[in-house]
Amino acid sequence: MRVDDTLALAREGYAWLPNRRRRAGGGPVGTRLLGRRAVGLVGPAAARFFYDDDHVRRHGAIPGPVRSTLLGHGAVHTLDGAAHRVRKALFLALLTPDGVAALADRVTEAWDAAVPAWRGDRPVSLFDETSRLITRGVWEWAGVPLADTDVAPVAADLVLMVDGFGTIAPRHWRARRARTRQENRLARLVEEFRADAGGASGPAASGPVRLSGAAGSALDVVAHHRDANNRPLDPCTAAVELLNLLRPTVAVTWFLTFAAHALHRWPEHRGPVRDDPGYATAFVHEVRRFYPFAPFVGGRAVRDLTFAGRRIPAGTLVLLDLYGQNHDPELWPDPYRFDPGRFVDRRIGAFELVPQGGGDPRTGHRCPGEDLTVTLLRRLVPRLAGLDYEVPDQDLRIPLGRVPTRPRSGFVIRNVRPPEKPSKNSAGDVENPPAAST
Repeated sequence: MRVDDTLALAREGYAWLPNRRRRAGGGPVGTRLLGRRAVGLVGPAAARFFYDDDHVRRHGAIPGPVRSTLLGHGAVHTLDGAAHRVRKALFLALLTPDGVAALADRVTEAWDAAVPAWRGDRPVSLFDETSRLITRGVWEWAGVPLADTDVAPVAADLVLMVDGFGTIAPRHWRARRARTRQENRLARLVEEFRADAGGASGPAASGPVRLSGAAGSALDVVAHHRDANNRPLDPCTAAVELLNLLRPTVAVTWFLTFAAHALHRWPEHRGPVRDDPGYATAFVHEVRRFYPFAPFVGGRAVRDLTFAGRRIPAGTLVLLDLYGQNHDPELWPDPYRFDPGRFVDRRIGAFELVPQGGGDPRTGHRCPGEDLTVTLLRRLVPRLAGLDYEVPDQDLRIPLGRVPTRPRSGFVIRNVRPPEKPSKNSAGDVENPPAAST
Protein backbone atom coordinates (compact mmCIF):
# COMPACT_ATOMS: atom_id res chain seq x y z
CA MET A 1 0.00 0.00 0.00
CA ARG A 2 1.38 3.43 -0.92
CA VAL A 3 2.27 5.87 1.85
CA ASP A 4 -0.16 8.77 2.13
CA ASP A 5 1.51 11.94 0.85
CA THR A 6 -0.79 14.53 2.42
CA LEU A 7 1.80 15.75 4.93
CA ALA A 8 4.50 15.85 2.26
CA LEU A 9 2.22 18.01 0.11
CA ALA A 10 1.66 20.40 3.03
CA ARG A 11 5.42 20.61 3.56
CA GLU A 12 6.65 20.84 -0.05
CA GLY A 13 3.83 22.84 -1.64
CA TYR A 14 4.41 23.55 -5.32
CA ALA A 15 7.44 21.26 -5.49
CA TRP A 16 5.58 18.23 -4.14
CA LEU A 17 4.23 16.75 -7.36
CA PRO A 18 7.30 17.61 -9.48
CA ASN A 19 9.43 15.98 -6.78
CA ARG A 20 7.27 12.84 -6.80
CA ARG A 21 7.51 12.60 -10.59
CA ARG A 22 11.28 13.14 -10.56
CA ARG A 23 11.82 10.40 -7.98
CA ALA A 24 9.64 8.06 -10.04
CA GLY A 25 11.68 8.73 -13.19
CA GLY A 26 9.09 10.83 -14.99
CA GLY A 27 5.73 9.97 -16.51
CA PRO A 28 2.53 9.40 -14.51
CA VAL A 29 3.18 8.90 -10.80
CA GLY A 30 0.98 7.11 -8.27
CA THR A 31 0.44 8.33 -4.72
CA ARG A 32 -2.26 8.75 -2.06
CA LEU A 33 -3.83 11.96 -0.73
CA LEU A 34 -6.21 12.13 2.23
CA GLY A 35 -6.34 8.34 2.06
CA ARG A 36 -7.43 8.30 -1.58
CA ARG A 37 -5.57 6.70 -4.48
CA ALA A 38 -4.17 9.38 -6.78
CA VAL A 39 -2.10 9.70 -9.95
CA GLY A 40 -0.18 12.79 -11.08
CA LEU A 41 0.14 13.74 -14.76
CA VAL A 42 1.94 16.51 -16.65
CA GLY A 43 2.29 17.79 -20.22
CA PRO A 44 0.01 18.88 -23.06
CA ALA A 45 -1.13 15.32 -23.78
CA ALA A 46 -1.92 14.86 -20.10
CA ALA A 47 -3.85 18.14 -20.03
CA ARG A 48 -5.87 17.08 -23.07
CA PHE A 49 -6.58 13.73 -21.37
CA PHE A 50 -7.48 15.41 -18.06
CA TYR A 51 -9.94 17.90 -19.57
CA ASP A 52 -11.88 15.23 -21.48
CA ASP A 53 -15.17 14.66 -19.64
CA ASP A 54 -15.13 11.06 -20.82
CA HIS A 55 -12.00 10.56 -18.71
CA VAL A 56 -12.12 12.86 -15.68
CA ARG A 57 -14.97 14.54 -13.82
CA ARG A 58 -14.78 17.23 -11.16
CA HIS A 59 -17.85 16.19 -9.17
CA GLY A 60 -16.78 14.73 -5.85
CA ALA A 61 -13.08 15.40 -6.51
CA ILE A 62 -12.64 18.88 -5.05
CA PRO A 63 -11.83 18.59 -1.32
CA GLY A 64 -14.26 20.11 1.14
CA PRO A 65 -11.70 22.63 2.47
CA VAL A 66 -11.25 24.06 -1.05
CA ARG A 67 -15.02 24.28 -1.60
CA SER A 68 -15.41 25.99 1.79
CA THR A 69 -12.83 28.68 1.04
CA LEU A 70 -11.94 29.22 -2.61
CA LEU A 71 -14.88 27.98 -4.69
CA GLY A 72 -17.99 27.67 -2.53
CA HIS A 73 -20.36 24.73 -2.19
CA GLY A 74 -22.49 24.10 -5.27
CA ALA A 75 -20.17 26.17 -7.49
CA VAL A 76 -19.80 25.68 -11.24
CA HIS A 77 -16.40 24.04 -10.64
CA THR A 78 -18.10 21.07 -8.94
CA LEU A 79 -20.49 20.32 -11.84
CA ASP A 80 -20.08 18.16 -14.94
CA GLY A 81 -21.86 17.55 -18.23
CA ALA A 82 -24.99 19.55 -19.10
CA ALA A 83 -25.21 21.05 -15.60
CA HIS A 84 -21.70 22.43 -15.96
CA ARG A 85 -22.26 23.76 -19.48
CA VAL A 86 -25.47 25.58 -18.58
CA ARG A 87 -24.01 27.08 -15.39
CA LYS A 88 -20.81 28.07 -17.16
CA ALA A 89 -22.86 29.86 -19.81
CA LEU A 90 -23.71 32.36 -17.07
CA PHE A 91 -20.02 33.32 -16.80
CA LEU A 92 -19.41 33.30 -20.54
CA ALA A 93 -22.36 35.64 -21.07
CA LEU A 94 -20.75 38.17 -18.74
CA LEU A 95 -17.11 37.70 -19.74
CA THR A 96 -17.55 38.53 -23.41
CA PRO A 97 -14.93 40.80 -25.01
CA ASP A 98 -17.17 43.78 -24.30
CA GLY A 99 -17.79 42.66 -20.74
CA VAL A 100 -14.08 42.11 -20.10
CA ALA A 101 -13.25 45.52 -21.58
CA ALA A 102 -15.88 47.21 -19.40
CA LEU A 103 -14.54 45.53 -16.28
CA ALA A 104 -10.96 46.41 -17.22
CA ASP A 105 -12.06 50.03 -17.71
CA ARG A 106 -13.51 50.12 -14.17
CA VAL A 107 -10.37 48.67 -12.62
CA THR A 108 -8.08 50.92 -14.65
CA GLU A 109 -10.05 53.96 -13.52
CA ALA A 110 -9.71 52.79 -9.92
CA TRP A 111 -5.93 52.37 -10.39
CA ASP A 112 -5.52 55.85 -11.89
CA ALA A 113 -7.55 57.35 -9.03
CA ALA A 114 -5.55 55.50 -6.36
CA VAL A 115 -1.97 56.13 -7.51
CA PRO A 116 -1.76 59.86 -6.58
CA ALA A 117 -2.38 58.91 -2.94
CA TRP A 118 0.75 56.72 -2.97
CA ARG A 119 3.05 59.75 -3.20
CA GLY A 120 5.27 60.58 -0.27
CA ASP A 121 7.66 58.72 1.98
CA ARG A 122 5.08 56.46 3.61
CA PRO A 123 5.42 52.75 2.72
CA VAL A 124 2.72 51.40 0.41
CA SER A 125 1.97 47.67 0.19
CA LEU A 126 1.34 47.09 -3.50
CA PHE A 127 -0.46 43.83 -2.73
CA ASP A 128 -2.90 45.46 -0.32
CA GLU A 129 -3.52 48.55 -2.42
CA THR A 130 -4.07 46.54 -5.61
CA SER A 131 -6.57 44.22 -3.90
CA ARG A 132 -8.61 47.23 -2.81
CA LEU A 133 -8.67 49.06 -6.12
CA ILE A 134 -9.58 45.86 -8.01
CA THR A 135 -12.34 45.22 -5.48
CA ARG A 136 -13.73 48.70 -6.05
CA GLY A 137 -13.65 48.25 -9.83
CA VAL A 138 -15.17 44.77 -10.03
CA TRP A 139 -17.90 45.49 -7.48
CA GLU A 140 -18.97 48.54 -9.46
CA TRP A 141 -18.88 46.55 -12.73
CA ALA A 142 -20.97 43.78 -11.17
CA GLY A 143 -23.72 46.18 -10.09
CA VAL A 144 -23.22 45.31 -6.43
CA PRO A 145 -23.50 48.24 -4.00
CA LEU A 146 -20.36 48.86 -1.96
CA ALA A 147 -19.83 51.80 0.37
CA ASP A 148 -16.42 53.48 0.42
CA THR A 149 -15.91 52.34 4.00
CA ASP A 150 -16.55 48.73 2.97
CA VAL A 151 -13.90 48.50 0.24
CA ALA A 152 -10.98 47.57 2.50
CA PRO A 153 -12.80 44.93 4.62
CA VAL A 154 -14.45 43.33 1.56
CA ALA A 155 -11.11 43.23 -0.27
CA ALA A 156 -9.55 41.64 2.81
CA ASP A 157 -12.23 38.95 2.84
CA LEU A 158 -11.70 38.14 -0.86
CA VAL A 159 -7.96 37.89 -0.32
CA LEU A 160 -8.54 35.59 2.65
CA MET A 161 -10.66 33.24 0.51
CA VAL A 162 -7.80 32.79 -1.92
CA ASP A 163 -5.09 32.78 0.73
CA GLY A 164 -6.68 30.02 2.80
CA PHE A 165 -7.54 27.35 0.22
CA GLY A 166 -4.20 25.50 0.26
CA THR A 167 -3.73 24.97 3.99
CA ILE A 168 -5.28 23.63 7.17
CA ALA A 169 -3.51 26.32 9.21
CA PRO A 170 -5.40 29.16 10.96
CA ARG A 171 -5.59 31.13 7.70
CA HIS A 172 -7.89 28.37 6.39
CA TRP A 173 -10.41 29.05 9.15
CA ARG A 174 -10.13 32.80 8.59
CA ALA A 175 -10.92 32.11 4.93
CA ARG A 176 -14.02 30.11 5.85
CA ARG A 177 -15.31 32.93 8.05
CA ALA A 178 -14.62 35.44 5.28
CA ARG A 179 -16.58 33.35 2.76
CA THR A 180 -19.51 33.01 5.17
CA ARG A 181 -19.62 36.78 5.68
CA GLN A 182 -19.63 37.57 1.97
CA GLU A 183 -21.99 34.74 0.97
CA ASN A 184 -24.51 35.91 3.56
CA ARG A 185 -24.18 39.49 2.38
CA LEU A 186 -24.63 38.64 -1.30
CA ALA A 187 -27.45 36.14 -0.68
CA ARG A 188 -29.44 38.88 1.04
CA LEU A 189 -28.69 41.21 -1.85
CA VAL A 190 -29.94 38.66 -4.41
CA GLU A 191 -33.18 38.23 -2.46
CA GLU A 192 -33.66 42.01 -2.26
CA PHE A 193 -32.89 42.40 -5.95
CA ARG A 194 -35.40 39.73 -6.96
CA ALA A 195 -38.03 41.32 -4.75
CA ASP A 196 -37.43 44.74 -6.27
CA ALA A 197 -37.96 44.83 -10.03
CA GLY A 198 -36.03 48.11 -10.10
CA GLY A 199 -32.83 46.53 -8.75
CA ALA A 200 -31.02 47.04 -5.51
CA SER A 201 -29.07 49.95 -4.13
CA GLY A 202 -27.93 50.98 -0.72
CA PRO A 203 -26.64 53.96 1.28
CA ALA A 204 -22.96 54.60 1.74
CA ALA A 205 -21.26 56.35 4.62
CA SER A 206 -19.67 58.85 2.23
CA GLY A 207 -22.68 59.40 -0.02
CA PRO A 208 -25.15 57.45 -2.12
CA VAL A 209 -24.07 54.30 -3.93
CA ARG A 210 -24.71 54.32 -7.67
CA LEU A 211 -27.93 52.51 -8.66
CA SER A 212 -26.91 48.86 -8.92
CA GLY A 213 -28.15 45.76 -10.63
CA ALA A 214 -28.81 47.31 -14.03
CA ALA A 215 -29.98 45.02 -16.81
CA GLY A 216 -27.09 42.89 -17.98
CA SER A 217 -24.98 43.44 -14.86
CA ALA A 218 -23.48 40.45 -13.08
CA LEU A 219 -26.02 40.83 -10.27
CA ASP A 220 -28.88 40.83 -12.77
CA VAL A 221 -27.57 37.87 -14.79
CA VAL A 222 -26.85 35.69 -11.75
CA ALA A 223 -30.14 36.56 -10.05
CA HIS A 224 -32.13 35.55 -13.14
CA HIS A 225 -30.06 32.59 -14.32
CA ARG A 226 -31.85 29.26 -14.73
CA ASP A 227 -29.91 26.03 -14.40
CA ALA A 228 -30.19 22.88 -16.50
CA ASN A 229 -33.29 21.96 -14.50
CA ASN A 230 -34.87 25.31 -15.57
CA ARG A 231 -34.90 26.53 -11.97
CA PRO A 232 -33.37 29.76 -10.68
CA LEU A 233 -30.38 29.48 -8.39
CA ASP A 234 -31.23 29.52 -4.71
CA PRO A 235 -29.90 32.69 -3.03
CA CYS A 236 -26.95 30.90 -1.43
CA THR A 237 -25.79 29.36 -4.73
CA ALA A 238 -26.33 32.68 -6.49
CA ALA A 239 -24.08 34.30 -3.88
CA VAL A 240 -21.46 31.59 -4.47
CA GLU A 241 -21.43 32.29 -8.21
CA LEU A 242 -21.33 36.05 -7.71
CA LEU A 243 -18.26 35.50 -5.57
CA ASN A 244 -16.84 33.31 -8.34
CA LEU A 245 -16.89 36.41 -10.53
CA LEU A 246 -15.66 38.84 -7.88
CA ARG A 247 -13.08 36.76 -6.01
CA PRO A 248 -11.03 35.57 -9.05
CA THR A 249 -10.81 39.14 -10.32
CA VAL A 250 -9.27 40.22 -7.02
CA ALA A 251 -6.92 37.22 -7.28
CA VAL A 252 -5.22 39.13 -10.13
CA THR A 253 -3.56 40.94 -7.21
CA TRP A 254 -1.18 37.97 -6.91
CA PHE A 255 -0.07 38.23 -10.54
CA LEU A 256 0.30 42.02 -10.39
CA THR A 257 2.52 41.67 -7.32
CA PHE A 258 4.57 39.01 -9.10
CA ALA A 259 4.90 41.41 -12.04
CA ALA A 260 6.28 44.06 -9.68
CA HIS A 261 8.72 41.48 -8.34
CA ALA A 262 9.87 40.67 -11.89
CA LEU A 263 10.27 44.34 -12.85
CA HIS A 264 12.38 44.84 -9.72
CA ARG A 265 14.62 41.82 -10.29
CA TRP A 266 14.97 42.35 -14.04
CA PRO A 267 14.57 46.12 -14.57
CA GLU A 268 15.70 45.85 -18.21
CA HIS A 269 12.10 44.85 -19.01
CA ARG A 270 10.60 48.03 -17.60
CA GLY A 271 10.97 50.22 -20.71
CA PRO A 272 9.72 47.64 -23.25
CA VAL A 273 6.77 46.74 -21.00
CA ARG A 274 5.85 50.41 -20.63
CA ASP A 275 6.15 51.30 -24.31
CA ASP A 276 5.46 48.19 -26.41
CA PRO A 277 2.00 46.56 -26.12
CA GLY A 278 3.21 43.34 -27.79
CA TYR A 279 6.11 43.00 -25.37
CA ALA A 280 3.82 43.81 -22.42
CA THR A 281 1.58 40.89 -23.43
CA ALA A 282 4.59 38.56 -23.66
CA PHE A 283 5.75 39.79 -20.23
CA VAL A 284 2.32 39.07 -18.74
CA HIS A 285 2.36 35.50 -20.08
CA GLU A 286 5.87 34.95 -18.72
CA VAL A 287 4.79 36.19 -15.29
CA ARG A 288 1.90 33.73 -15.36
CA ARG A 289 4.25 30.91 -16.42
CA PHE A 290 7.21 31.66 -14.17
CA TYR A 291 5.55 32.52 -10.87
CA PRO A 292 3.53 29.95 -8.88
CA PHE A 293 -0.20 30.28 -8.33
CA ALA A 294 -2.22 27.02 -8.34
CA PRO A 295 -0.02 23.92 -7.83
CA PHE A 296 -2.34 21.45 -9.57
CA VAL A 297 -5.98 20.70 -10.34
CA GLY A 298 -7.79 17.44 -9.67
CA GLY A 299 -10.67 15.28 -10.83
CA ARG A 300 -11.89 11.69 -10.58
CA ALA A 301 -11.44 8.99 -13.22
CA VAL A 302 -14.96 8.18 -14.47
CA ARG A 303 -14.01 4.63 -15.50
CA ASP A 304 -10.98 2.39 -15.79
CA LEU A 305 -8.46 4.32 -17.91
CA THR A 306 -4.96 4.05 -19.27
CA PHE A 307 -2.60 6.95 -19.88
CA ALA A 308 0.99 6.66 -21.11
CA GLY A 309 0.91 2.97 -20.29
CA ARG A 310 -0.30 3.46 -16.73
CA ARG A 311 -3.57 1.95 -15.56
CA ILE A 312 -5.87 4.41 -13.75
CA PRO A 313 -8.75 2.60 -12.00
CA ALA A 314 -12.19 4.20 -11.90
CA GLY A 315 -12.54 6.63 -9.00
CA THR A 316 -8.84 7.46 -8.81
CA LEU A 317 -8.00 11.07 -8.03
CA VAL A 318 -6.28 12.43 -11.18
CA LEU A 319 -3.97 15.43 -10.64
CA LEU A 320 -2.71 17.68 -13.43
CA ASP A 321 0.57 19.27 -12.32
CA LEU A 322 0.15 22.94 -13.33
CA TYR A 323 3.30 24.24 -11.68
CA GLY A 324 5.36 21.36 -13.04
CA GLN A 325 4.01 21.83 -16.56
CA ASN A 326 4.73 25.55 -16.52
CA HIS A 327 8.34 24.68 -15.60
CA ASP A 328 8.77 21.65 -17.84
CA PRO A 329 12.05 22.00 -19.79
CA GLU A 330 10.57 20.04 -22.69
CA LEU A 331 8.01 22.82 -23.15
CA TRP A 332 10.00 25.79 -21.87
CA PRO A 333 13.78 25.60 -22.40
CA ASP A 334 15.69 26.87 -19.36
CA PRO A 335 12.38 27.11 -17.46
CA TYR A 336 13.76 28.94 -14.41
CA ARG A 337 15.04 31.82 -16.52
CA PHE A 338 12.56 34.69 -16.69
CA ASP A 339 12.31 35.41 -20.41
CA PRO A 340 9.28 37.21 -21.92
CA GLY A 341 10.89 36.71 -25.32
CA ARG A 342 9.67 33.12 -25.34
CA PHE A 343 6.13 34.48 -25.88
CA VAL A 344 6.91 37.12 -28.50
CA ASP A 345 5.12 36.16 -31.72
CA ARG A 346 4.26 32.75 -30.26
CA ARG A 347 0.84 31.19 -30.53
CA ILE A 348 0.10 29.45 -27.23
CA GLY A 349 -1.57 26.05 -27.48
CA ALA A 350 -4.70 25.43 -25.43
CA PHE A 351 -2.93 22.71 -23.43
CA GLU A 352 0.56 24.28 -23.07
CA LEU A 353 0.50 27.28 -20.70
CA VAL A 354 -1.76 26.23 -17.82
CA PRO A 355 -1.59 28.62 -14.84
CA GLN A 356 -5.42 28.69 -14.89
CA GLY A 357 -6.02 25.27 -16.45
CA GLY A 358 -6.12 24.05 -20.02
CA GLY A 359 -8.51 23.44 -22.89
CA ASP A 360 -11.40 25.51 -24.20
CA PRO A 361 -13.04 27.71 -21.54
CA ARG A 362 -16.33 27.63 -23.49
CA THR A 363 -16.77 23.86 -23.19
CA GLY A 364 -14.39 22.64 -20.48
CA HIS A 365 -13.19 23.48 -16.98
CA ARG A 366 -10.56 26.03 -17.99
CA CYS A 367 -11.10 29.25 -16.05
CA PRO A 368 -13.49 31.48 -18.04
CA GLY A 369 -11.84 34.49 -16.42
CA GLU A 370 -8.41 33.85 -17.92
CA ASP A 371 -8.93 36.43 -20.69
CA LEU A 372 -9.92 38.90 -17.99
CA THR A 373 -6.74 38.14 -16.03
CA VAL A 374 -4.58 38.77 -19.08
CA THR A 375 -6.52 41.91 -20.04
CA LEU A 376 -6.25 43.43 -16.57
CA LEU A 377 -2.53 42.70 -16.40
CA ARG A 378 -2.01 44.16 -19.88
CA ARG A 379 -3.67 47.35 -18.61
CA LEU A 380 -2.04 47.58 -15.17
CA VAL A 381 1.50 46.24 -15.65
CA PRO A 382 2.53 48.97 -18.15
CA ARG A 383 1.14 51.55 -15.73
CA LEU A 384 3.22 50.00 -12.96
CA ALA A 385 6.30 50.01 -15.19
CA GLY A 386 5.68 53.71 -15.89
CA LEU A 387 5.81 54.67 -12.20
CA ASP A 388 8.98 55.91 -10.54
CA TYR A 389 9.26 54.51 -7.01
CA GLU A 390 11.70 53.20 -4.44
CA VAL A 391 11.76 49.63 -3.18
CA PRO A 392 13.01 49.69 0.41
CA ASP A 393 14.76 46.75 2.05
CA GLN A 394 12.23 43.99 2.68
CA ASP A 395 11.73 40.24 2.45
CA LEU A 396 10.95 39.57 -1.22
CA ARG A 397 11.41 35.81 -1.02
CA ILE A 398 8.59 33.73 -2.46
CA PRO A 399 8.35 30.47 -0.48
CA LEU A 400 7.36 27.44 -2.57
CA GLY A 401 6.12 25.62 0.53
CA ARG A 402 3.27 28.10 0.98
CA VAL A 403 0.15 27.70 -1.20
CA PRO A 404 -0.83 30.14 -2.55
CA THR A 405 2.45 31.97 -2.27
CA ARG A 406 3.49 35.58 -2.78
CA PRO A 407 6.38 37.87 -1.79
CA ARG A 408 6.53 37.72 1.97
CA SER A 409 6.57 41.50 2.32
CA GLY A 410 3.64 42.09 -0.06
CA PHE A 411 6.05 44.20 -2.16
CA VAL A 412 6.36 47.54 -0.41
CA ILE A 413 7.13 50.72 -2.37
CA ARG A 414 7.52 54.38 -1.38
CA ASN A 415 8.21 57.81 -2.86
CA VAL A 416 5.98 57.01 -5.82
CA ARG A 417 6.17 59.52 -8.66
CA PRO A 418 3.58 58.95 -11.41
CA PRO A 419 4.69 59.66 -14.99
CA GLU A 420 4.03 63.16 -16.30
CA LYS A 421 2.21 61.69 -19.29
CA PRO A 422 0.24 58.42 -19.57
CA SER A 423 2.16 55.52 -21.02
CA LYS A 424 1.60 54.81 -24.69
CA ASN A 425 0.84 51.28 -23.63
CA SER A 426 -2.08 51.80 -21.27
CA ALA A 427 -4.61 49.77 -23.05
CA GLY A 428 12.80 27.00 -1.86
CA ASP A 429 12.13 30.33 -3.36
CA VAL A 430 11.26 31.22 -6.88
CA GLU A 431 14.56 33.08 -6.98
CA ASN A 432 16.46 29.88 -6.23
CA PRO A 433 14.17 26.98 -7.19
CA PRO A 434 15.24 23.51 -6.08
CA ALA A 435 16.49 21.20 -8.77
CA ALA A 436 13.68 18.84 -7.80
CA SER A 437 11.13 21.32 -9.09
CA THR A 438 12.01 20.55 -12.70
